[in-house]
Amino acid sequence: MRIVVMGAGGTGGYFGAKLARAGEDVTFVARGAHLDAIRARGLTVKSAVDGEWTVRAPAVDRLDGQPPADLVLFCVKSFDTESAAEAIRPALGPGTGVLSIQNGVDNEDKLAALLGAGRVLGGMAQVFATIAAPGVISHTLFGRIVFGEMDGAESERARDFLAACERAGVPAELTIDARRTLWDKYAYLVAHSGITALTRSPAGVIRKVPETRRLYRQCLEEMAALAAAVGVSLGRDPVDRYMGLLDAVGAGAYSSLHFDLVNGKRLELEALQGHAVRLGERLGVPTPGLFAVYAALRPALDGPPAVG
Repeated sequence: MRIVVMGAGGTGGYFGAKLARAGEDVTFVARGAHLDAIRARGLTVKSAVDGEWTVRAPAVDRLDGQPPADLVLFCVKSFDTESAAEAIRPALGPGTGVLSIQNGVDNEDKLAALLGAGRVLGGMAQVFATIAAPGVISHTLFGRIVFGEMDGAESERARDFLAACERAGVPAELTIDARRTLWDKYAYLVAHSGITALTRSPAGVIRKVPETRRLYRQCLEEMAALAAAVGVSLGRDPVDRYMGLLDAVGAGAYSSLHFDLVNGKRLELEALQGHAVRLGERLGVPTPGLFAVYAALRPALDGPPAVG
């Protein structure tokens, strides 16, 4: 299967490397020193789960002149969605699908508006991986994808990508309700990323300290209310289920938002907590806990805040 990985960071680099290692026709879109390193030495994955390996696959900064892809695995940060959508146009053939496994719940709408609704698949990636150095991906937790067509159809391209994941040893699942899948991750991620970043503490600390555990639960309750307000069912007792995830995850688990915060990077705050707060304002759903998290992190949105 010809796959273009748009965004060869932690998530795209990890899944793209596994697909390339299994023999899929993968092209990475990257930039800067990371692109130079992949071209020169290949892309290396150092995984706490399945070891270390290096793949050699094409890496480009532009897709001009590339043959059409069967599927674009769309992995850029949420704030780059619009510019990255324009960048993939040269690789889009009549049947090319664009599968977003980004953080947030509105990226698919943005892609549909720019590229056409018929192109877009939605899904969630359960993985924690980061760029450790140019050309090197560090993978510490998970590695699963749940995805599907936004209209619920079971398309040939979705089945083809599912088969590619199976060949690559990537646990994957097709869903007929991609919107619910997106919200299922979003509700948990907004709470987990926000509290780990706000407290600069991992899951083991958050779940032991009564006050942080209480705030974590409050954020989940607000997210469940938002989901209900937009007509998305998160199943029975979603807050208890998400709290169970907090209790089950490794004590040292943080989040990508925390990683970006402590490393002085731009934050996906607007796509996560900011979107939830604005949605609550529009729908009349109170979100005091989420607003407190959002407001406290807002000064670091574009990196360390300037003084004066």
